Amino acid sequence: MTDTSSNVQQAYDEWAEIYDSNENPTRDLNYKAIRRESFGLAGKRVLELGCGTGLNTEYLAKHASHVTGVDFSEQMLTKARQRIEAKNVAFLPADITKPWSFKDGSFDFIVASLVLEHIKDVRPIFDEVFRVLRPGGQCYLSELHPYKQLRQPQAKFVSQETGKEVLVDAFTHMISEYVNEGLYAGLTLLRLKEWQKEGEDIPRLLTLLFKKINQLINIPYTCYFFAFPG
Repeated sequence: MTDTSSNVQQAYDEWAEIYDSNENPTRDLNYKAIRRESFGLAGKRVLELGCGTGLNTEYLAKHASHVTGVDFSEQMLTKARQRIEAKNVAFLPADITKPWSFKDGSFDFIVASLVLEHIKDVRPIFDEVFRVLRPGGQCYLSELHPYKQLRQPQAKFVSQETGKEVLVDAFTHMISEYVNEGLYAGLTLLRLKEWQKEGEDIPRLLTLLFKKINQLINIPYTCYFFAFPG
């Protein structure tokens, strides 16, 4: 594990105790955004990258046949296991910057929320996404919008132990990087959305939906911009 990964892991281990309750408009907007999507998850096997405390795992498990949630923060996973005891959910510790242990074509759908901002080189992630998706499978990414990152480049929280602000290591990836890395991996972009919190002058969240297609075909994608009430 790199020094950056280790720092992020330690930060999320500490953040886990208050992650669901402290003020976090990005977390809250992400919560709303995924629930406003229509994925058609019935009967599908889902892989959730960076499942955290299981805030979105709970939603996914209600619609999919099985959800595998992975995170490299043991404290986050502890919270997730306390939240969810459903039989169709499994939580596993994993560092997704390392080669994944899942077999080729293991999943119908992959979800990653607020994860890639903490990874410097996202290309290997997209390569692994392509590998473990079955043909026809889809991948939904939700990330802090680069516009927002340029103003406030890091996730942060106040430590309960020290009372000091903790900045979580992060990297700014432009929209074109997310799109191009997905395309380079062999995925097709279906749609891209930008989500704005009411009262803010720039989008806070970026979401992308990719699909793994057997043969290269030209599928038009759509872009949306949303503003939510606070």
